[in-house]
Amino acid sequence: MGEAYETANRFDDAAQSYQQAIAAKGDVPGYYNNLGNALAKAGKIDEAKAAYTKSAELDPPSAATAWRNFGISLYNANRLGDAVEPLQKSAELDPQESADLVSPGSLDIHVPIVACGIASDARAAVAAIHAGAKEYIPLPPDPELIAAVLAAVANDSRDLVYRDEAMAKVIRLAQQIAGSDASVMVTGESGTGKEVLARYVHTRSHRAKKPFISINCAAIPEHLLESELFGHEKGAFTGAIARRIGKFEEATGGTLLLDEISEMDVRLQSKLLRAIQERVIDRVGGTRPVPIDIRIIATSNRNLADCVREGTFREDLLFRLNVVNLKIPPLRERPADILELAQHFARKYADANGVPVRPISAEARRVLTTNRWQGNVRELENTIHRSVLMAQGDEIGADAILSPDGDRLDLAKTAPAVAHATLAAEQVTRALVGRTVADVERDLILETLKHCLGNRTHAANILGISIRTLRNKLNEYADGGLPITPAGAGDYQRVAATA
Repeated sequence: MGEAYETANRFDDAAQSYQQAIAAKGDVPGYYNNLGNALAKAGKIDEAKAAYTKSAELDPPSAATAWRNFGISLYNANRLGDAVEPLQKSAELDPQESADLVSPGSLDIHVPIVACGIASDARAAVAAIHAGAKEYIPLPPDPELIAAVLAAVANDSRDLVYRDEAMAKVIRLAQQIAGSDASVMVTGESGTGKEVLARYVHTRSHRAKKPFISINCAAIPEHLLESELFGHEKGAFTGAIARRIGKFEEATGGTLLLDEISEMDVRLQSKLLRAIQERVIDRVGGTRPVPIDIRIIATSNRNLADCVREGTFREDLLFRLNVVNLKIPPLRERPADILELAQHFARKYADANGVPVRPISAEARRVLTTNRWQGNVRELENTIHRSVLMAQGDEIGADAILSPDGDRLDLAKTAPAVAHATLAAEQVTRALVGRTVADVERDLILETLKHCLGNRTHAANILGISIRTLRNKLNEYADGGLPITPAGAGDYQRVAATA
């Protein structure tokens, strides 16, 4: 009888019919499911939740199904904001069963989702974004708005792709703290995806519609970084012909990402500390403080505790920035992500280069999963891009998984090559005997810089020192009359080679 009432949209009568059935036949989980569905459609959310809770208690193995049905009932009743919580609870109890409905933290679904609602319901929109949707579109539909949103989502190449549980733990923590205004420190080796994770935190925060501004502290010379961050007034220094707004003010209302914060000069660190504490900044040459409203996320590929001990990073600033630490494990420690990312990049670069999307062969997958990936996701991405271009046939085979010099990745370190490398290392070691540490350090720095074609940032990363330390050493050597490989030497050599 209850089903007949539901068909006639008489949901209160349907609920009463199911209550009579429970009174007559006892506590049957299925009846509570039906009762909850009718109550949800009648708009009696609290009573519906009580009915589904009772169903879950009576039949614990089917609890995930009960919460899933509750979420679906709310969704069908156009109560998207209320549907999120039960669907999430279902996903927690049985991720596999609910993976096709809910994407928060899902390890299997990476397709961008656009949520829709029947009205401009702010609560539903926020709930949908927090649940993993990229955008929210109010209905009835506006064709131009839908086209613009779909185009923006389709062109967003910064999707967070993961499958390994080690990375899933980091993502769950990121989801938990995203809604706050707490400063976040994202750490990990170069190429692990620190900026991607920072953007993920921003998009899930209440600042998602505001600017996300990123600045690389290692790429900008010290004397320019202050102006870039805080801005300057007209006439503040030679060449300051007009007022300039810095990154702090550009990010107003949104998020400021300080990439490679460990490379910032100590003097600037004190000014940054004041900005974080007081929520005001001083433009270079300014006479009055400027209030700011931003969230700060910082990244570093170095151990900042070691930097504090070395005196190159302020401890009080570290405490301010490191309210929450999101430490991304290197790719070699999350093997399940390797193939997931490889398939993602294979599709991405097949589309970008206008070639067919080819599956990755079993042998190629073995090669990928056994490699150490010292360059992490960045190295894997370049390798897969190369394999998409080099692959022949219906699959991406092991022959297409090549190192940058063209050798097969799994054969690049054969036994003879290892023996040769060992012999060369022994010869180098013998050549060091009798030399001072300062001489060896100087030659190592200069040869590394030459190897990097004058790129100071890359050389500092290879040497394991800060770019500031490298610059000080190079200034010392230059004062001593030693030739220094100029920045941009690689660009000069490439032009000369094509001339």
